[in-house]
Amino acid sequence: MEGSLTVGEELKISELAAEAGVPVATVRHYLREGLLPEGKKTSRNMAYYPRELVERIQLIKRLQEERFMPLKVIGELLQGDGDGAELGEPVDVADRVLELATADERERITLEQLSDRSGVPAEVVRRLADLGVLGSGGEGFTASDVRIAEAIARFRAGGYDESVGFTVHDAANFVAPLEDLARREIDMLSEKLVGRFEPERALEMFEAGVEPLRSLIDAMHSKLLVRELQRRRTGSAEGGEDDNGRPDAR
Repeated sequence: MEGSLTVGEELKISELAAEAGVPVATVRHYLREGLLPEGKKTSRNMAYYPRELVERIQLIKRLQEERFMPLKVIGELLQGDGDGAELGEPVDVADRVLELATADERERITLEQLSDRSGVPAEVVRRLADLGVLGSGGEGFTASDVRIAEAIARFRAGGYDESVGFTVHDAANFVAPLEDLARREIDMLSEKLVGRFEPERALEMFEAGVEPLRSLIDAMHSKLLVRELQRRRTGSAEGGEDDNGRPDAR
């Protein structure tokens, strides 16, 4: 009947998404990735899905957002009876990895304390927090925030401050690409470890791999900086590009 939410114990995709609390696009994505069974088609553009899939969708979303599991790993773990019961150990590993990663982030300090400790003016700290470079001042600042502020203080001490045009927005320009890098790092480690090894071994490998991975990324970054400088120098010498990498019209 028109307007009815269910047909027996089945839902349309829009109803399924609404009850699961996710956009329809998310449900369609899970379908494409094979995380949900195909619906029962009643016409070319209409299908119905078991109501039980609501909990499965919520589980997948929770594992993505709270346990940083890639969909590929979730899909492999859901193979079988599909009720999520076999996810107990991997979820436990993910929780313990998160606890390990945030162990140094539990102590919080105030904005004034961060300013005093780092030497960065309080107003600059406030603006950095507003732009997402530092954590929320309302919750206090963590050890990572201290390291970021101290690095910015060293940068400013070298002459890179507002007087020569460097502002908090220059630091904020790095947030988006670094967020993408962080997602790639976590996805890679999760895909390789979670659900593939016994919990203790997975945790041990994660802990052992974090610092070498950081060193690898740092070394690759240094190499790419030199490569980019060389590219721009060569382009400038040949008159092929300007300082921003664009064709030189001179």
